[in-house]
Amino acid sequence: MKNSLILAGVFGLTLTVSCVSKKKYTELESNLFKTQNELAMTNQEKAELEEKMTAIEARVAEYNSRINSLRDMNDQLTETNNGMLSIEGAAVMSKNSKTKMRETLAHVDPAKLAEAQTLEDSVNLAVEYNLKKNITEQTEGGEEDVTIDIDKTVVMISVSDRLLFNTGSYRINSKADPLLKKLAEVINSEPSLQVMIEGHTDPRTISNGVLEDNWDLSVKRATSIVRKLQLQYQVAPEKMIAAGRASYMPLVENDSKENMALNRRTRIVLIPDLDMFFAML
Repeated sequence: MKNSLILAGVFGLTLTVSCVSKKKYTELESNLFKTQNELAMTNQEKAELEEKMTAIEARVAEYNSRINSLRDMNDQLTETNNGMLSIEGAAVMSKNSKTKMRETLAHVDPAKLAEAQTLEDSVNLAVEYNLKKNITEQTEGGEEDVTIDIDKTVVMISVSDRLLFNTGSYRINSKADPLLKKLAEVINSEPSLQVMIEGHTDPRTISNGVLEDNWDLSVKRATSIVRKLQLQYQVAPEKMIAAGRASYMPLVENDSKENMALNRRTRIVLIPDLDMFFAML
């Protein structure tokens, strides 16, 4: 009887312990499952956040790149803008060209400089001075036989008849060689430069076995210069135009020997691009 009671007590105790352990195990197992789910969700959220962060960092990097690019562009435009100066609302010149212009104008006749009303006038004076000084160096007759006019970057160089030709002739005097050499250097310095050579005469009639009239003489004088520039000074022929004006574009009235001498001339028209025009400073 006693033994039976002991066995029954042990069995009951075992059953109670067994029941408590199973309940605790189930609770722990449930907590583990819940924790694993929360961990999985947390890892998923982390992965999604990392993906979003990567995308945000990429966009930030792209924006920074654009900002830096725009900043560089702005710096370049600011530098360019600071280095440019408007002329008559159209053309522009750099600060370097402006400095050179001022240096050149210091040598220009004050009376001519006083007539300059605009910046364009000042630039034209500076270009005229430099061109005239350059092409008349070592030229017999010098500046007296050469005049230069500029209209909106088109340069017109007029050379007197007495420097280039004898009366009624289209053969070029050898004393004109230094001038033509300098002129060729100017033309050859810029591939895009276009040049027109115009012959001008006085109204006196000329007719002989070679020349029919002043039209003929003016054209032959122009072609003589074009030919010499091409053959002797290697000026590209496609850059040049030879034209004859006869006596129909006089500078002054043909009412005296002096005025007729002024009208007998050869005009060289240079049509440079803007960069070359400022390079003439």
